[in-house]
Amino acid sequence: MNLVIIDDDILVCTALTTILEAHADVHVCAAGNSGCDALRLYEKHRPDVLLMDIRMKDMDGLAASTGILARYPQARILLLTTFSDDAYIIQALKTGVKGYLLKQDYQSIVPALEAVCTGQTVFGKEIVSRIPCLLQKKGPFPYEKFEITDKEYEIITLVADGCNNKEIAERIHLSEGTVRNYLSGILDKLELRDRTQLAVFYYQHL
Repeated sequence: MNLVIIDDDILVCTALTTILEAHADVHVCAAGNSGCDALRLYEKHRPDVLLMDIRMKDMDGLAASTGILARYPQARILLLTTFSDDAYIIQALKTGVKGYLLKQDYQSIVPALEAVCTGQTVFGKEIVSRIPCLLQKKGPFPYEKFEITDKEYEIITLVADGCNNKEIAERIHLSEGTVRNYLSGILDKLELRDRTQLAVFYYQHL
């Protein structure tokens, strides 16, 4: 099994490489520290499984997953993170990655890699127990009742897709400052605290 490991902590990459290569059938082709590295190294090595963190500088693991899967739909990506935020879980499901594990559950990493390598989808026990609630369908949400404009709704969908303010600004041809102002207004109208809550809100009201 050929792996590429992506984590912004170099020590974590080194430790994972040592632990995983202790198994005779595992070979770590390369390791990187950002989503940009993930795109480059996946293209170069085409590993059996890409093991990747979520929160990283420059480009996070979810954005990198989206980019890789758009070009290589059969890519097997297993997210390994310390964060179990609802928004991350929902985005991971929507993106189409093959698994989502918490780093604390380190004993499950090798079995999860083996399962993902055979085409299975693997989510940690804590994650699995929350998925039905997170994806519960409640029907179209009446955004118009909260005076959400078409432009604001477009920004909501981009936030839910994992875009940061700079990426949103580039897509809809606005300045980052204007996007921040729009986002602040959206949060006020929907009485939400931050963009993570906004992403969860969007998916819960599809």
